[in-house]
Amino acid sequence: MKIGYQIYSARDDAEKDLLGTLKQLKAMGYEAVELAGLYGKTPEEFKACLDEAGIPAISAHVPLADIEKDMFRVISDYKYLGCEFIAVPYTDAESRPGGKKFARTLNVMRTFGELCEKAGITLLYHNHDFEFEMISGEYGLDFIYDAVDAKYLKTEVDTCWAKYAGADPAEYVLKYAGRAPVVHLKDYVGKKVEGKNPYALIGMADDSAKEGEIEFEFRPVGYGCQDFPSVCAAAKQAGAGWVIVEQDESRGRTPLEAARLSIDYLKTLDI
Repeated sequence: MKIGYQIYSARDDAEKDLLGTLKQLKAMGYEAVELAGLYGKTPEEFKACLDEAGIPAISAHVPLADIEKDMFRVISDYKYLGCEFIAVPYTDAESRPGGKKFARTLNVMRTFGELCEKAGITLLYHNHDFEFEMISGEYGLDFIYDAVDAKYLKTEVDTCWAKYAGADPAEYVLKYAGRAPVVHLKDYVGKKVEGKNPYALIGMADDSAKEGEIEFEFRPVGYGCQDFPSVCAAAKQAGAGWVIVEQDESRGRTPLEAARLSIDYLKTLDI
């Protein structure tokens, strides 16, 4: 498997100096990046930075609203950038499993997935922990994958949120063997505090630990509670071609310092 990096993890660095950030990631040994926006650049400007840094864009997280607004433009832009995958990164409460707009979400993903397939791009769905709530006797995430044909929608299992929700990340990746081309590697420590969610990504409040508990904190890959040897073995067995390092927030070190720790750890594994 090849190792990529979700640029959102170093978003401030990318905003200030995209080219320099890409060059540093390339020098660390990352073989591609996954996008989450273009940081104020046009697709042409962004592509020029990728080319100069010598690192490709393998995938892109694109908000569902942007997809629904102009599916053809999204496909055109990210195909131009060289992306093989486009991922739906997040759905709001009304659009996710159990929400009143969930049927619409499924219809959008079916339609967009078919268009992506025709264009030579694979549509992915990237989960958080809330898709592991039960819907009609199964995880909401499974409901999504049951409702959209595997030809048009594949998995991008975020192993942090799978474990955080109480699932076994390795087992869950294996559940979708043959449908799991990209796996997100994300590490953390700490426990969930009732009623709060540690989502740096979507602007919700961080957890505050109760007495005797460790405060929730994202960590570099290999520096938290995850069993990555088993996760990576499962990803390989499931047929994944890519693992993507993501760290929503870095404390005590810069995001790029954390990125180096993550890939240096992954280089010690047989992936």
